[in-house]
Amino acid sequence: MGSKHSDNGTSAGAVAVDDPAKVRNVVLVGPSGAGKTTLTEALLAATGVLTRAGSVTEGTTVCDHDPAAVRQQRSVGLAVAPIQHGDIKINLIDTPGYVDFVGELRAGLRAADAALFVVNAFEGVDAATIALWGECALVGMPRAVVITRTDHHRANFGNEVIECQAAFGAGVVPLYMQEGDSLVGLLTSGENYPDERAALIEGIIAESEDETLMDRYLSGEDIDQDTLIADLETAVSRGSFHPVMPVCAATGMGLVELMDGIARAFPSPLEHQVPDVTSVEGIPQPRMAADPDGPLVAEVVRTAVDSYVGRVSLVRVFSGTLRPERPVHVSGHGMADRGHEDHDADERVAHIYSPLGSTLREVPYCVAGDLCALTKLTTAETGDTVSAPEQPLLMAPWDMPEPLLPIAVVPRTRSDEDNLARNMNRLVASDPTLRLDRNAETHQMVLWCMGEAHADVVLARLRAGGAEIDTEPVRVPFRETFAGPAKGHGRHVKQSGGHGQYAVCDIVVEPLPRGSGFEFVDKIVGGSIPHQFIPSVEKGVRAQLERGLNDGTPVVDVRVTLVDGKAHSVDSSDAAFQTAGALALKEAASAARTQLLEPMDEVSIRLPDEHLGTVLGDLSGRRGRVLGTESDEGGRTVIRAEVPSSELLRYAIELRSLTSGTGTFTRRFSRYDPLPEALAARAGR
Repeated sequence: MGSKHSDNGTSAGAVAVDDPAKVRNVVLVGPSGAGKTTLTEALLAATGVLTRAGSVTEGTTVCDHDPAAVRQQRSVGLAVAPIQHGDIKINLIDTPGYVDFVGELRAGLRAADAALFVVNAFEGVDAATIALWGECALVGMPRAVVITRTDHHRANFGNEVIECQAAFGAGVVPLYMQEGDSLVGLLTSGENYPDERAALIEGIIAESEDETLMDRYLSGEDIDQDTLIADLETAVSRGSFHPVMPVCAATGMGLVELMDGIARAFPSPLEHQVPDVTSVEGIPQPRMAADPDGPLVAEVVRTAVDSYVGRVSLVRVFSGTLRPERPVHVSGHGMADRGHEDHDADERVAHIYSPLGSTLREVPYCVAGDLCALTKLTTAETGDTVSAPEQPLLMAPWDMPEPLLPIAVVPRTRSDEDNLARNMNRLVASDPTLRLDRNAETHQMVLWCMGEAHADVVLARLRAGGAEIDTEPVRVPFRETFAGPAKGHGRHVKQSGGHGQYAVCDIVVEPLPRGSGFEFVDKIVGGSIPHQFIPSVEKGVRAQLERGLNDGTPVVDVRVTLVDGKAHSVDSSDAAFQTAGALALKEAASAARTQLLEPMDEVSIRLPDEHLGTVLGDLSGRRGRVLGTESDEGGRTVIRAEVPSSELLRYAIELRSLTSGTGTFTRRFSRYDPLPEALAARAGR
């Protein structure tokens, strides 16, 4: 965002809206390749915003302005493109269809009041498409379906409607039928399609607030068309009725009818329930509404960093009105597990913009229900709340997916370190589906991504910021423990010249059950080691446990008992006994067998039943132990299992392959278990 799009030219400026009833926020949802971005271009050209439509393959579209999107020829981020239809402003919110970018989809759902589900007319409905429909249903988003690419030689609108009805369930009903290059509206002239017309009218009437309407219709009464259109909007708003329309971006067929449908049948922000709001102290606030005169409550739904203007925040205003040259309060929930902290700060809004892809067009204000872009809010991150300084508020967060693919990155040269750190912080702040882990044990900088496509975009953005980086295999943080009891003698004596050093200690090391940690026992009798030096022995042992015995692997789950030792009245010191304690531990390790421990994760895998056998077999090959299976509310099976962390490094990719993109999983650390000796030997441990 920020640099003006120029390849296909814009011919219309931005106009601020005064009334939330004149706004429609519509998120375009669908699988990659369905034609969402191409449809957006066609609508922009049809309404005069563009002088001509851009091309995805040529990299000239308004919404796919990111270099990664141009290179991959698919959307990788959310983009906004407003159009005007009559007196209605329609904010088209284009979202990626690929599963790696589901976080962008969820941000789009947060910003929108309805979803336009885009499928093409010749490929059917696959499992990934059904999963996207489920994302919309999960948040109760009103949905309509548009079937694109109807000019394709294999296109069949009627068959695609049947596919959608089978995949998406009840309530999917065509609003228009296609006859060659023209449309037939079933509410106005559907006599040639009596069954489809009846299904449409009955579906609308079933959602009507007029309980007598169905009886009147069934008795043969003609229902007024204006009544049906008004009830169509009610039916769509309730989220259980989903009209279907054919559209062809190439020929322009259906574009006007689509905009009419959005303007007349899609809910406005006035009908969208504002998410829960609290004070920054957590005190619940009265239910907000899309009132331009209400208290200011807005939310940052996306953050981008532009090379020219810096940080750009895409904002949905839920209540009140944003005005330029005014102070605002920015508050965030914080994402400690992703490297973020809670923050609250007062900032100043300099200018307000209406975004058109990467172009920012200044507007005088932004009312409740509308979308805008703000620049240079230095503390604002995705998910933050923008409110008035005198009444700072906080919106309930939306759920974001957990990134599960680790990528270890290293600066190529020392001079790249500063660039990498600076760009990394910006990137993590702008992308809530990206987590940064600076692992103190493996000494790696690990980026947790959503998948390979997401990782490709992240790495490209880091390199575009001037940092030369490489990737390396992710190292698993192993542990080590003693396999049996052992004795260790530590002697640190240097008494030649100057102040000497003298410390001798004898210890016994014993293994403890997994997860017990470290115990230190003092069994010194007779004062062979003065009391003040006993903590020094423990400190030295602890330090050596953390450093590891050979290759830096920490030692855990042991009891160390101090049984004897010697001291010198002049040359003994804290440092000497720390060294002796460490030497005693190392000697004990050389005299005993140690055992390598690997981290185990508890995973929960959600998948359709038809993939259950394949995934269970794969888990067995990963040394996984299945704890149980159960059915969830969505009719899918959930597998609970324990799997070594080392077997999960690329599981985000491999599970997707095993289940045709329909399987998901979560993971959390469980405990450390012994690594099988054959694997330890193979790793040279």
